[in-house]
Amino acid sequence: MELTRENVLIEALPYIREFYGSVVVIKLGGHVMDNEAMMDSVARDIVLLRYVGIHPIVVHGGGVEISQIMEKMGKEPKFVAGLRITDEETLEIAMMVLLGNINQKLVSMIGKHGAKGLGLSGGDVRLVIAKKKDPILVKKKEVDLGWVGEIEKINPEILMIASEKGFIPVVAPIAVDDAGQSFNVNADEVAGSIAMAVKAKKLIMLTDVQGLLKNPSDPSSLVPRLSYADAKELIEKGIIKGGMIPKISGCMKAIDGGVDSAHIINGMHPHSILLELFTKSGIGTMVHKMDNKV
Repeated sequence: MELTRENVLIEALPYIREFYGSVVVIKLGGHVMDNEAMMDSVARDIVLLRYVGIHPIVVHGGGVEISQIMEKMGKEPKFVAGLRITDEETLEIAMMVLLGNINQKLVSMIGKHGAKGLGLSGGDVRLVIAKKKDPILVKKKEVDLGWVGEIEKINPEILMIASEKGFIPVVAPIAVDDAGQSFNVNADEVAGSIAMAVKAKKLIMLTDVQGLLKNPSDPSSLVPRLSYADAKELIEKGIIKGGMIPKISGCMKAIDGGVDSAHIINGMHPHSILLELFTKSGIGTMVHKMDNKV
């Protein structure tokens, strides 16, 4: 079929009908967050979703910019199992970047394209409650991650109220505990937990790669579909590693909580969210409940 504007709209119609009135959680991360033109394009696509009757909730990271600021200050970013080791100074930098820069920028871009963004952190109205994450065992040695949080509870009321009133919530991944201590929480984990708490129809994670690759150096080795059971097995075997661990884990948490499907897609691809939601083929890797061996 010739790809005309009419055909594009006709292909999109059944998907718009399917998702109308549903909640879709979108996690923004990777180099999308330090490319202002791409951020603006993604914000426009998210606004479009709102105007066709979908309720988007945005969770964003900012790891690239946090690392850049740390390096300028003479601090070396360190990661274990895809999680940033976060001392007191690193936590302050993360909060400055996530809350003072990226969150406000995204809200402004959403407003520029005609919708109402609402900037939130996990600490606002106790949205994300966390505890200090236990040390991780690396080569038989325990590594303390510092002020990295492990999510205990999501209180989604503000998200649902805001969404019903026409706002697009934009959540920065900073959480608190019962004593008011702030924690840096991986944005993929926050997105998965929020998707589960709000009973989202879909979770879409934007990253720097096409999706899960069998061979990280070979873009043609994309795994288009991955079952929950296979994802768990690949993590346990160490085949999924590094920054892909929290992404797949976030998808698994969402699926385990009743989300229909979770998708890891390349956010640097123009209009990737729209292609994933409104076309037959979609793009990236879809994590789903049913068994489907890789």
